Amino acid sequence: MTGSNSRAMTATLVGCVLAAMCEGFDLQAAGVAAGGIVGEFHPTHEQMGTFFSASVFGLFIGALLGGRIADTLGRKRTLLVSVGLFGVFSILTAQAWDIPALTAARFLTGLGLGGAFPTLVAWVNEHSSPERRRANVALVYGGMPFGGAIVSAVSTLVPSPHWRSIFVIGGIAPLILVPILYRSLDEAWMMRPVVGGSAREPKRGSFLAIFADGRTLPTLLLWCSCFFGLLTVYLLLSWLPTLLQDAGLSKTQAGIAQIAFNLGGALSSLALGELLEGKRRTPSVVATFIAAPVLVFLLSRIPTEFAVMVLVVFSLGGALLAAQGYFYASAANTYPTAIRGVGTGATVAAGRLGSIAGPLLGGVLKGAGQGSSQLLANLVPLVIVGSVAALAFAWRASAVRPAARAADL
Repeated sequence: MTGSNSRAMTATLVGCVLAAMCEGFDLQAAGVAAGGIVGEFHPTHEQMGTFFSASVFGLFIGALLGGRIADTLGRKRTLLVSVGLFGVFSILTAQAWDIPALTAARFLTGLGLGGAFPTLVAWVNEHSSPERRRANVALVYGGMPFGGAIVSAVSTLVPSPHWRSIFVIGGIAPLILVPILYRSLDEAWMMRPVVGGSAREPKRGSFLAIFADGRTLPTLLLWCSCFFGLLTVYLLLSWLPTLLQDAGLSKTQAGIAQIAFNLGGALSSLALGELLEGKRRTPSVVATFIAAPVLVFLLSRIPTEFAVMVLVVFSLGGALLAAQGYFYASAANTYPTAIRGVGTGATVAAGRLGSIAGPLLGGVLKGAGQGSSQLLANLVPLVIVGSVAALAFAWRASAVRPAARAADL
């Protein structure tokens, strides 16, 4: 890699990591602002579940449309518009006057967020050297939990009645970032993978093509893994502070636990990204997916020792969020360039369905009177299903890895 290409890669990574941090901040803003929202509007548990899921429903639609648009109209243009939209609508969230208005604003914010992330993944994959693609995608994904940790820290400093300021901060940052991305993302330089000649290149942006050429099984396994993985992640991101406070922790302690969850995810995403490019790839992936259900079970016991509970939450965030980094890195390597945006977008969208279901499920279970321990225990079978699907995908990917590497997919 030449010096100019190296500088372009660095600028690309920095810009994409910052965008992922803004997205992570905004995604978790609703959860950390929940206390103030409840105090002002007094919604039911079901209304809060709908509020938490509104932005994720927008994410689902945005991911499907954004990936396809990025394949056809260009990655950079799609990314800039998406980041700008979720900044504007985040600021508008702070102006909401009741729960329906708040929910609508979060849905619109989700549309912008949904278009941004699959485009980020595709962009980084195509601008990375073959031996750094998985690691760089995981690096960018790691920016999301770092953004979540920042908003969790901000929430401990902002009094609950001032919850609107959280959404203002979450909107201003991406708007400042748009011109930075415009300058740092260089479309002139791109390391495009070789896919065996133009005759084998699928139609650009074709959704059906993601199931062609032996991609049906890995696509379905990825979708299943992402669905159950993000169901768990978003239920916890939305309800963890409430669950921990119901179990007897203070707001500050619950905030510390939320920060630990995100930091665990960010650090583990970075570590797993490096391991995916080395000889320890398989044992690292296996350990991640075995640890996830075990740690959810341990958390369901709600350890009485605060330090132990924080350690469990930190480790659980590491397992669940690092797993998502693995899925997105794998998705970007599963599909050729012409359909990488739509393929990655569809994988993200499948996970977003789980993101919608998770907060709603939490609201239904809380509304049914389930305590924190019982609610978390009910998650364990779902996490096991997701881990089994993920391990099946990893096993298949490992089996075809030599051929895929030869084709440089």
